[in-house]
Amino acid sequence: MFSNTLRMEESHSNTNEIRVVLVEDHLLTRIGLRTVLERTPDIKVIGEAENGAIAVELVRQLKPDVVLMDVGMPLLDGIEAARKICSENPLQKIIMLTSHDSEEDIFASISAGAGGYCLKDVAPDRLYTAVRSIHNGDFWLDSAIAHKVVAHYAAKKNITIRKPPEPAAESNGHSHGEELPSLPEPLSNRELEVLKLLVEGCSNQQIANRLVISLATAKTHVRNILNKLAVDDRTQAAVQAMRRGLV
Repeated sequence: MFSNTLRMEESHSNTNEIRVVLVEDHLLTRIGLRTVLERTPDIKVIGEAENGAIAVELVRQLKPDVVLMDVGMPLLDGIEAARKICSENPLQKIIMLTSHDSEEDIFASISAGAGGYCLKDVAPDRLYTAVRSIHNGDFWLDSAIAHKVVAHYAAKKNITIRKPPEPAAESNGHSHGEELPSLPEPLSNRELEVLKLLVEGCSNQQIANRLVISLATAKTHVRNILNKLAVDDRTQAAVQAMRRGLV
């Protein structure tokens, strides 16, 4: 197993490629993921592991850019493997890959040091974006997962997340049970577009791609949104957006 992966590492020469270690216990799924990942020229699978125990050793040897890790595996599950890997190298970038959206697994994965959480039924283009985003230092969550994270944060803060009012209904933008002060400076139309994508769980790079703007411009919009909403991070911004009916 290790001899094959090490041989693959030695054949790798393109420094622009994102070097990925793929960890998945089902062989056919692993083959499928590898095939999908290598359809794009900037991602290279340099090693594979069938359980968390092998993954820890493989990552130690190959030092990949990104680890794509299944959550449920024998011997050592993905969450424990991520914890061991990050204890040795806190900067290691890991995306957890799973077929379910268990809240327990989501928060355990984040706590273990994973920078992304992706469902296995993700479209190939979204998987590429996840790998690239994590490699660039962003935090990436599948849209369905992002909503659970926001809901969890809201529950901890005793915030009720509601749906925006219907367009035909008269509304001042506040919920019936809670009056929020008006924003000192309203969000521009472009910032509202960025905020909607932020609530969906999009990274800065995804926002840039979706709106066809530069990454620097996307980061500026996100920073301005945080300032206008008077919040410290993206999750708090998403909560404020839903409280105010902005998305």
